Amino acid sequence: MEINEPVRAPEQRKRDVLERLGRELDIWVASADAEGVPCLVPLWFVWDGEAIWLSTRAGNPTGRNLRHGGRTRLALGHTRDVVLVDGTVETFGSSEVPAAAVEAFAAKTGWDPRRSGASYAFFKVVPQAVQAWHEEHELAGRHLMREGRWAV
Repeated sequence: MEINEPVRAPEQRKRDVLERLGRELDIWVASADAEGVPCLVPLWFVWDGEAIWLSTRAGNPTGRNLRHGGRTRLALGHTRDVVLVDGTVETFGSSEVPAAAVEAFAAKTGWDPRRSGASYAFFKVVPQAVQAWHEEHELAGRHLMREGRWAV
């Protein structure tokens, strides 16, 4: 296999990441329980410019892991166009979630989890680290955010 695309500048990678966060509907959510048993599921999400909002049942493995663990790794894309986001998690019950987050989530996905019952919670993921790369030739320079601050 031959790689013909030029390496993107860090500023272009950041623009690409932000565009994808606004456009894509699904994101892979990785979490682990207290014993370290991993869980990986795709969930709908919305990006509000500062955080990624997810919703799932509070009592399922992902909901429990996010609530108790307080952190997650999220992934967009396939293996040749990767975005990884490591973030801290804050949990909101259906009656506690900010209205703007629910409205944005429902507008993007067409679904308001609050209407599916009180068992659904919302999870606000604040990015602490972001990596993005196309193929091996972009591995250098893939760290776009560290410790919650954009490097570009």
